[in-house]
Amino acid sequence: MRKNELEDGFYIQKSDGVTQKVYIDNDETEIKVYDVRVTDGQWRIDTTHPINTYGNEIIAGSMTTFRQASFDLDFLTIPLKFRPSRATVPSQLNANLNGALFAGYRIDRYYLSSAKTPLGLNSSERNVNHFAMSFGAFSGFGNTAITHTTTANMIVPEYDGIVWSSGVAGIVAVNNVTVGLAIGLDHLLDKNRNVWIYQNRPWLGLSFGLNLN
Repeated sequence: MRKNELEDGFYIQKSDGVTQKVYIDNDETEIKVYDVRVTDGQWRIDTTHPINTYGNEIIAGSMTTFRQASFDLDFLTIPLKFRPSRATVPSQLNANLNGALFAGYRIDRYYLSSAKTPLGLNSSERNVNHFAMSFGAFSGFGNTAITHTTTANMIVPEYDGIVWSSGVAGIVAVNNVTVGLAIGLDHLLDKNRNVWIYQNRPWLGLSFGLNLN
């Protein structure tokens, strides 16, 4: 499933001020919206006829919103980490290789509307914009420079150490662009962990995600 696209499934629809649970059947040429009701304690789709059908054209100026909540599983990378000042070392912005798995709660919103002409006027062409927010936790591995400066002159020689990173992150997706902020801790995995000045110290990072489910 590509979560930046309006796929088949259950959604909360808001149209003309009315909010209701619906099921969407999207075959690329048409988006059919079916009513959903509770029968015998279960949600069941009323397939007798769709309550709305959106083809390649849509009423100019109209707007319908579909919302869906789900479990989110992403591959996360944090290319920039801001580390606050520590001991005699000033604040740093580090760029290191890393990767982590992110799991959290996600809300997707799809805005179905008429597109715009080159003159900025409403056309009758169908247009779907996507916006999503995810909040959750991540865990993974990366590397960091272990130097005289970051160990209070306690090690020789300098090298790239392997760290285990964990923390929480908030991710925002707009159509195909996904970016977020992360707060985490790094744990150096080798014998110099006790002299590394950033051991288990919080940092703030810029994150990018790739959805896995």
